[in-house]
Amino acid sequence: MKIHEYQARDLLASFGIPVPAARVVTTAHEADDAYHTVTKDAGTDLAVVKAQVHAGGRGKAGFVKLVRSAQEARDAAEFMLTNKMVSVQTGPEGLDVTRVLVAAGVDIAHEFYLAITTDRETRRNVMIASAEGGVEIEQVAESNPKAIIKEPIHPLIGLQQHQARRLAFQLGFKGKAVGQATKLMIKLDQLFRAKDCALAEINPLILTPPSDAHPDGEVLAIDAKFQFDDNGLFRHKDVQAFRDPADEDPSELRAEHAGLSFIKLDGNIGCLVNGAGLAMATMDTIKHHGGEPANFLDVGGGASQEAVTEAFRIILSDPNVNGIMVNIFGGIMDCARIAGGIVAAAKEVGFKVPLVVRLEGNNAENGRKALEAAAGELPTLQAATDLTDAAQKVVAAVG
Repeated sequence: MKIHEYQARDLLASFGIPVPAARVVTTAHEADDAYHTVTKDAGTDLAVVKAQVHAGGRGKAGFVKLVRSAQEARDAAEFMLTNKMVSVQTGPEGLDVTRVLVAAGVDIAHEFYLAITTDRETRRNVMIASAEGGVEIEQVAESNPKAIIKEPIHPLIGLQQHQARRLAFQLGFKGKAVGQATKLMIKLDQLFRAKDCALAEINPLILTPPSDAHPDGEVLAIDAKFQFDDNGLFRHKDVQAFRDPADEDPSELRAEHAGLSFIKLDGNIGCLVNGAGLAMATMDTIKHHGGEPANFLDVGGGASQEAVTEAFRIILSDPNVNGIMVNIFGGIMDCARIAGGIVAAAKEVGFKVPLVVRLEGNNAENGRKALEAAAGELPTLQAATDLTDAAQKVVAAVG
């Protein structure tokens, strides 16, 4: 699960990580009042207005604006709330903006990148840091991989003081800013573990210019991104409350309500599979034979007629889908019964695109015969003998 920047800021602040004053608004009129509030609290006339969407590239798309008056804040909010944001991450269709964040502006001496995620190679969490913040970390990794520092985190005792201090020095912090950065890193790790995060990213983490209050500068988090492990959400009612269905794909929400694991992709071949590993293998095989999967969809071990019917409807709701491949392994369940359920579901939904079905496992031969017998009533239906045959047939069928 993802959350918005304003929610991430609240989460950071709740763990003692300093963030500039900010307010989230839903109308241009509210932006006017928010500007006065946040700039007065911060003692500045500079503010930043940011669209709140689950996508990057906001700045390049014109949906992050610096303002120096209430009128400018109102105008920026009006523009963002009445236009779709289109960026590399949203695709040409763009995203509607329903909330904007009005935050106090701060002077920046240097920008850093800081994040925690799970390293699957070492099977432990890792803190990733770079002195080249403010841009996408993928760009830094490609152009200057030596600028990225990784610090493994012990799964039981977490990030230690000496690790955080070493990272702070490596990033170039000096004087009292070292202590600020060290404390912030440790708190970010505590937050990450306490809330079952999959990703906790601060970009940019900034250092302000020296001042009387902070002779070595002040360390602040001015933008953050969080993702949470869905399997751990039942432990965190407060995190669940952050969820914004309006910013999630409708088909993914529909699948969740039906108990299906579904992720929408950009291809034109729908996939209906029972088992996550088998689903990955199915998509890989389609790609290997020149096709493009339109989704990941795991109907689970049962593959009941009701689940298959709803899965078909969800897949076909995507206008890009020109064909569907079904790949079912019958372990305990009888493939002949599964075939009957697939045929009944296909008849109920009404198929106009090619449907290729591969069955393997318990009583698979009779399952394939049942599919072949139904081909007269379902002219788009083809039975496949194995995974390769199924992928080749569906790729050929969709052209």
